[in-house]
Amino acid sequence: MSLGLLTDTVSKREAIGVDFGTSKDHIEKRQSSVTHLKNGVVSENAVAKRFSKAAVKYDALAGIQKRVAEQTLGNLPAQLKGNAIDIGCGTGIHTSALHARGANAFGIDIAEGMLTLARQNYPKVKFVQASALALPFHQATFNTVFSSMALQWVKNTFRAAQQIAHILAPCGVAELAIMVDGSFEELKNARKMAHLTDANTPMANSASWEAAFNQAGLSVSRVITRDYVDTHPDIMSLLRSVKGVGAGETGKHQAPLSRQQVKALSAVYHNTSPVQGELPLTYRISHFRLEKK
Repeated sequence: MSLGLLTDTVSKREAIGVDFGTSKDHIEKRQSSVTHLKNGVVSENAVAKRFSKAAVKYDALAGIQKRVAEQTLGNLPAQLKGNAIDIGCGTGIHTSALHARGANAFGIDIAEGMLTLARQNYPKVKFVQASALALPFHQATFNTVFSSMALQWVKNTFRAAQQIAHILAPCGVAELAIMVDGSFEELKNARKMAHLTDANTPMANSASWEAAFNQAGLSVSRVITRDYVDTHPDIMSLLRSVKGVGAGETGKHQAPLSRQQVKALSAVYHNTSPVQGELPLTYRISHFRLEKK
């Protein structure tokens, strides 16, 4: 079955899926009411490089990511029909799960390092390098859209929502888990108390995402926001966990912490931790169920 992957001969306007019969002026007006991460914008190239570098060790380190993805997969039927896409597929482990449920599964990611592993590990599944802001598929190609902890990196929530609306078939379902504002609060507060410069990863909040989905013509049938808490025995383990899974991109240059700064950060973090000997790190996740209006 063809997945409707657009060829190089298709015009750029068609390839990014914005031709919905909507004027350019109207699109710009709709975009203006949705959060754009203008301050400290995280570039896709920076994210791609970071995740490509993390690819080899990613599955071993991504404990929270695995828990979130399993919850998100659990919100889908045990048996899937038609085409399914995994946006931000990483190493392909969850794309393979969609395939195992009977879907004609397709994974996309911006990190070529991730895709190299995915193709090696799951040769029966199709993978392509592409951005969530420019999905190279025809309209209404997919019955199921899945994404877990990937869309938080996009710089334009409405554009991402518009792309999902474009590729989702009538009566299709999108099941998305998106990390939102409020994540990494413990680390953010500890840095502030240790008098270190901000190193915040800019993320939209749940309300901004819901507004974007509604404006793109999608029906939000369910949204649940919950905190997933990871724990670490020491500050270096915590920092490595963030870096090791490719997260923590801030959109601006950050000098490495000195030994003295790490020591100060560790002391503050331990002193403010509710459990002695454990350093918590919270990932705030919004689970969205979307349907085509």
